[in-house]
Amino acid sequence: MEAARSLGMPYRMAMRYVIYPQAFKNILPALVNEFIVVIKESSIVSIIGIHELMYNADTIRGITFRPFEPLIITAIIYFILTTSLSKLLGKLEGRLKLSD
Repeated sequence: MEAARSLGMPYRMAMRYVIYPQAFKNILPALVNEFIVVIKESSIVSIIGIHELMYNADTIRGITFRPFEPLIITAIIYFILTTSLSKLLGKLEGRLKLSD
């Protein structure tokens, strides 16, 4: 902030072009980890557009009388969601590190 102010930037411009980009790069890993933890620890994936996976797996288990196959497929779906999200946001973090 001191460098921006010494260059004659007003407060809002300094915040927009100097402080916010640095803050975003610093908090991005924590936000990504929290988002992935929310997906892993809860079965509320309706934010991404998928219905309640565990409820559907239990329904299929009741219909087909196969206890493990629906749960394995559900686990694979969760794995794909979290892995792809981790990779995507890892690339975003890598791009942000290039500007350092």
